[in-house]
Amino acid sequence: MEGLQMLWASTALANFEMGQLIMMVVGLLLLFLAIAKGFEPLLLLPIGFGAILANIPLAGFNDEGGLLYYIYHVGIETGVFPLLIFMGVGAMTDFGALIANPRMLLLGAAAQFGIFATLFGAILLNLIPGFEFSLQDASAIAIIGGADGPTAIFLASKLAPDLLGAIAVAAYSYMALVPIIQPPIMKALTTESERKIKMVELRTVSKKEKIIFPLAVLFLTALFLPAATPLVGMFCLGNLMKECGAVDRLSNTAQNELINIVTIFLGLAVGSKLSADKFLTVDTLGILGLGAIAFSIGTAAGVLMAKLMGKFSKDPINPLLGAAGVSAVPMAARVVNKVGLEANPHNFLLMHAMGPNVAGVLGSAVAAGILLALVG
Repeated sequence: MEGLQMLWASTALANFEMGQLIMMVVGLLLLFLAIAKGFEPLLLLPIGFGAILANIPLAGFNDEGGLLYYIYHVGIETGVFPLLIFMGVGAMTDFGALIANPRMLLLGAAAQFGIFATLFGAILLNLIPGFEFSLQDASAIAIIGGADGPTAIFLASKLAPDLLGAIAVAAYSYMALVPIIQPPIMKALTTESERKIKMVELRTVSKKEKIIFPLAVLFLTALFLPAATPLVGMFCLGNLMKECGAVDRLSNTAQNELINIVTIFLGLAVGSKLSADKFLTVDTLGILGLGAIAFSIGTAAGVLMAKLMGKFSKDPINPLLGAAGVSAVPMAARVVNKVGLEANPHNFLLMHAMGPNVAGVLGSAVAAGILLALVG
């Protein structure tokens, strides 16, 4: 009889807690969104599976010596995985549209307003009983407004590791919901005639300009905001490998094999932080709510900045381009193009939208550097 009791006690059935069951359902929901709905499947699938593994009683995945324990400490706690992702993204990015029209940097910068607005929102939440966000927590939550998953994970791992799971899930969820969240905001802030505006064709950018650009960005970042150089530096390295044409094998590896391998481990590491004791808190609801607000404010700020620029510009500027200032590359640019085509079937804005879109990637990295420098 005693042997049977010991056998029963060693099973997961005897040790499940309600919170673990709830989090396994959350993991299954993420798998459903990834597989059936196609929402950010490359990240949500390993995150969802990691959440299931992390909540299996007695399995020890998150305990010292467990697989998820080492993946998290090697890749997330050190900040290595987000930086490698940034290198791969840099290798896949074409700065041609931004170089051809440098003014689009202003739209990328304006869209980061959501980050700093949410910083104050997170602090104000402390006035509600149950919420206790420190300045570091608020800064990590605010970066969700940049719609840049790797940057959100990097900053959360430095400033608020206990909130990493909720922040990462919020960031990638809102990135996946770009086609749903952005169009109503874009249409509410623009008129039909504004959405029909055609942009002047972009000039051709030389290979020399594309090689010089990442070096110039890195140099300026190193001079004025060294705290942002880990993210910006890896991004610029990937882009330089792509544009120089001398290391195609390295560029292809960064764009494909390396980023795919790191994405698997990054997702599992984030999933490991979705344990019941970390995720099932009132703070998580606050983070999800603030993330939606941050993303909406960033989109609106970009559109309003584009409208303002259009009033002082010799060439017409379609205000929809401002919505591409968030970092969700290339999803936000595609949404801008789609809404533009709805207003004018001959209005192709995709290449123009890529300018503020890649500027948004740099903008979110710079914003993360500012927050690290101020509260890190």
